[in-house]
Amino acid sequence: MANLGLVQGLIGQPFGSAVEGPAFGLLNEILGTYRSRDGIARPARYEVVILPPAGMQGRTALSNSEGARNVSLKCENISIPGRNIDTTPDTNIYGPTREIASGFSFAEITARFQCSSDLKERIFFEEWQKSSFNQETWSMNFYNEYTGQIDIFLLDEQNNRRYGVKMWDCFAKNVGAQQLDYSTINEQMKIDVTFSYRYWTNL
Repeated sequence: MANLGLVQGLIGQPFGSAVEGPAFGLLNEILGTYRSRDGIARPARYEVVILPPAGMQGRTALSNSEGARNVSLKCENISIPGRNIDTTPDTNIYGPTREIASGFSFAEITARFQCSSDLKERIFFEEWQKSSFNQETWSMNFYNEYTGQIDIFLLDEQNNRRYGVKMWDCFAKNVGAQQLDYSTINEQMKIDVTFSYRYWTNL
């Protein structure tokens, strides 16, 4: 009866009282969520899909869908992009000031790609950058000619997509330098690419 009364008392307070009642997250319940179908999110289980811009199509053999897929599979690490709410102080009130939203912004992200012996991954992003300007006149091309799209998915233990973001109007802003070194005999070359984009949305 005591347990029944406790449950009835918590009907209007699903998380319990602030200082009274049992803990909301009991150990067995927490462990149960890990053992369920949902499990936990693992940063090593992800998928990246790179869709190159229109201006890159047909430039080289790497600019087709198969080339973009091969480069996507070589993505060793990448971040799910964040979002920042820009604020300004509101001083037109009595008492302590407060921050009010004045806009939002998205930070650039950097991804690392494993390289093949012919550096086709580097060539892919070099060609992406070349789609933003004319190599003969050095004039810049239109925005939609060099902006593409990148989709990032988080996978579960069964390789099902459980969460995803789409980065809109993105392009390879910086293709990192790659150091050559006689002492790195058994290491694989990798390249860091920084992407700029306009915004992202959930998939």
